[in-house]
Amino acid sequence: MLSEARKEIRVVTAVLESEGRYLITQRRAEATLPLLWEFPGGRVETGESDQQAHEREVRHRLGVAIDVHELISFIHHSYERYSVELYLYSCRLRGLERPVNAAVHDHRWVKSDEFEKHNFTPADELSLIRLLGLE
Repeated sequence: MLSEARKEIRVVTAVLESEGRYLITQRRAEATLPLLWEFPGGRVETGESDQQAHEREVRHRLGVAIDVHELISFIHHSYERYSVELYLYSCRLRGLERPVNAAVHDHRWVKSDEFEKHNFTPADELSLIRLLGLE
């Protein structure tokens, strides 16, 4: 019997840094990979650019607008039923808006040495290793 092809999901994440702290979000309890931490972002829909996906996902999850700058890194991670292509972009908050928990369980601004205190999704954990130059 032939195995079903693994679904590939393209995901963009916003690496938002301010005064030495990074914005991370906690997934909702009812989400896939519940209550794990990640950089804000989400799935790129068909016909959508990475920038459009960033703007839509971050507005939906945190109620703020961002400016997308440059690609920092790319991670490929396989889960049991699907694979994620995770693209990390350097981003900045636009204006003076403050993030709110619109579609996330929680959010925090943390220093890089505080990352280990949070349980990240496996793909985001790999991205942290690359971001911090630990590979």
